[in-house]
Amino acid sequence: MRARVQDWIGDDPDAGDRAELGALLERAGSDAGAAAELAERFSGPLEFGTAGLRGAVGAGEHRMNRAVVQRAAAGLGAWLTGRFERPRVVVGLDARHRSREFADDSAAVLTAAGCEVLLLPGPLPTPVLAFAVRHLDADAGVMVTASHNPPQDNGYKVYLGGRASTAEGRGVQIVPPVDREIAAAIAAVGPLAELPRAREGWTVLDDAGVESYLDAVGEALGTGGPGDLRIVLTPLHGVGGDILQEALRRNGFSDLHVVAEQADPDPDFPTVAFPNPEEPGALDRALALAGEVGADLVLAVDPDADRCCVAVPFPAGAEGGGSAGDWRVLTGDELGSVLGDVLAAPDGVLACSIVSSELLARVAAAHGAAFAPTLTGFKWIARPPGLTFGYEEAIGYCVAPEVVRDKDGISASVLVARLARVLADEDRTLLDVLDDLAREHGVHATGPVSLRVDDLSLIPAAMARLRADPPRTLGGSPVVSVEDLGAGVDGLPPTDGLRLRTADRARVVVRPSGTEPKLKCYCEVVVEVGSDLAAARAQADERLTAVRADIRSATGLA
Repeated sequence: MRARVQDWIGDDPDAGDRAELGALLERAGSDAGAAAELAERFSGPLEFGTAGLRGAVGAGEHRMNRAVVQRAAAGLGAWLTGRFERPRVVVGLDARHRSREFADDSAAVLTAAGCEVLLLPGPLPTPVLAFAVRHLDADAGVMVTASHNPPQDNGYKVYLGGRASTAEGRGVQIVPPVDREIAAAIAAVGPLAELPRAREGWTVLDDAGVESYLDAVGEALGTGGPGDLRIVLTPLHGVGGDILQEALRRNGFSDLHVVAEQADPDPDFPTVAFPNPEEPGALDRALALAGEVGADLVLAVDPDADRCCVAVPFPAGAEGGGSAGDWRVLTGDELGSVLGDVLAAPDGVLACSIVSSELLARVAAAHGAAFAPTLTGFKWIARPPGLTFGYEEAIGYCVAPEVVRDKDGISASVLVARLARVLADEDRTLLDVLDDLAREHGVHATGPVSLRVDDLSLIPAAMARLRADPPRTLGGSPVVSVEDLGAGVDGLPPTDGLRLRTADRARVVVRPSGTEPKLKCYCEVVVEVGSDLAAARAQADERLTAVRADIRSATGLA
């Protein structure tokens, strides 16, 4: 271990990282904690896959740092230049710790490798990078971001376009086998001391790209009808605040109120325990401000603005719970079904991942639209030919595939605001649309069980237990089918997971998280609505609670 660490220090291009490792190595001889941390930092290279790279910022092979990023850029450059003459690459970044260094290193390494590199002008949302890959006909795109991960993390997403992808894959994140090919090219990179790095030669783009993105969103979604809403916004200390406000203003929304403490980018995310709008407490300040100003709608985007979370007030006497003055945060599945109902067309295609609600398939059928189930992640959701709309339960929505073929919290927020404005003119809200869908298709109640572990070996062990001895009942109903996603289901490629169905139409999908040390269980129950919608919702909530408790116990990780 000591020799490996010393070799790494000798090849690390960053003086600060070298000093960090040197101090840790010196302490490791007498400090068990330092020795354990050093062993973890050198537990193997940070794995490059379909999610690119993601991990804690720090020195060492299993951290996000300049050495790891330069190797990733060199591997990507080798993969591209081995296939195309002077490939064009767009590089973007968010405002996380060291994002600027990682983006600049990527530009220098890719330029030296023979790529034409276009660097976005500053910290910007991930959807702007995904748009730029298509708009600039780039062969690849790199986004330095860890999205909604904790403050200590950063990441490296890779998109393909131009000559490097099919038409439906332009501006979409990589999928197999490309991830394995790039990973092999990264592993083949020699000593960093010998790696060429350009001092100049790349192009720093101006703000015209952001204007083009906003214009394209407006053109795709239209301007909507007249009228205004009072909207509270929060970018959760991320990079989406200014662009989200401008996109809404261009759609006629001027009564905007931004959560002041969360308005500016801050990589420490000081006001939230976890910078994800779905996490408990993340929207507390936004909902408090909404109550103070009497808002009609709350919109939140995550730190890189590719996800969107929505809250609406309960009107007095609202069916399904709540009272005037309360706020209802829509789940990803709820908003996904509402937006799917808005965007569905007979000649279109609706798509969602197999861990998302099956309600979207019913919505598609009701509109005469095609439905495409996909594997988890927008690298799959955005790929079906003819896509009209795609979503995932983790509050990601693709509402304008011709603009951004990825999840986009900015355009989704604009569409939600437009829909809320139309409904307000009818004295209705998004909750009324949910009620309509429930009456037509049944109450589809969904809820996850996320089991975080410190020991990653516990996850494959739990999956092995479930495969060998799956639960016989869930929520009191017999399990009637157990499908191993590793064998492929619904015509999809194999993936690690299980899907269980019960006699009373409950469904649970269990899979390891692709980006976090978690085992995730996606639960859904369906209750048809008779004359009493409130009673059907209460029954669905009760059944969902029971199903979640049973699958949590069955994993052995509770």
